[in-house]
Amino acid sequence: MWIGVDLLRLGELDRLVLRPWFRAYVYDETELAVADAFGPDRRREFLAGRFAGKEAVLKAIGSGAACGVRPCQVAIRRSATGAPVVELAGAAAERAAALGVAEVRVSITHKGDLVLALAVGVSQSS
Repeated sequence: MWIGVDLLRLGELDRLVLRPWFRAYVYDETELAVADAFGPDRRREFLAGRFAGKEAVLKAIGSGAACGVRPCQVAIRRSATGAPVVELAGAAAERAAALGVAEVRVSITHKGDLVLALAVGVSQSS
């Protein structure tokens, strides 16, 4: 089992999410489409939560930009119940497979201006 955690303040990404290169590097098209359907406050919260979730997942698979994994290769979708579901692609999926990680689960929570995400990588034998 592998664990990753990330914590940030909502305002940390305010300037960055306005930059097209940052949005393309961090988020996939579906995440951006969902975010863009929200009003400004909910969009800010959603993008911060997804960012923290991606950071936690990258930590759980022992990766990061130095390993050639980009945050946009970690997509966080919503299940029918609203729970976040992780989908790995490209180098992120390869890195997880190399570790024997069959699935990554993530939990994202918001309190005031804080966002916390916890990711757990589950091995193939678990």
